[in-house]
Amino acid sequence: MDTDKQAAARGLIDIEAYLYQEAHLGAARRRLAEFIARADDFSPAQKDELERWYLDEQRYVARMVTDHIAGSVGAAEEMHRVRLGRWLRGTLVGMALALVVVIACTALLVGLLT
Repeated sequence: MDTDKQAAARGLIDIEAYLYQEAHLGAARRRLAEFIARADDFSPAQKDELERWYLDEQRYVARMVTDHIAGSVGAAEEMHRVRLGRWLRGTLVGMALALVVVIACTALLVGLLT
């Protein structure tokens, strides 16, 4: 994969992470707005502090989940790379053995026919 494709792939991962976090924070904002609308015993300063704390906490949770997903994807990609490497090595060994057998059979046939 060349540098441009790697950069594009990384850009897509960043965009997906951003969209996930924004969706998570959007849902958190809606839940918070519903909670604050029902709560009558908070002052405006307490509501602001509660909103700031809750959104910071949800931002942290969204970042952790995104990092976990990215780590899982990275681990899956690494397992796939290792498995593909093993398969390619096995295929190479198999083809080399088949070539040796074909050469040996050809040499045997040539020896028998002469």
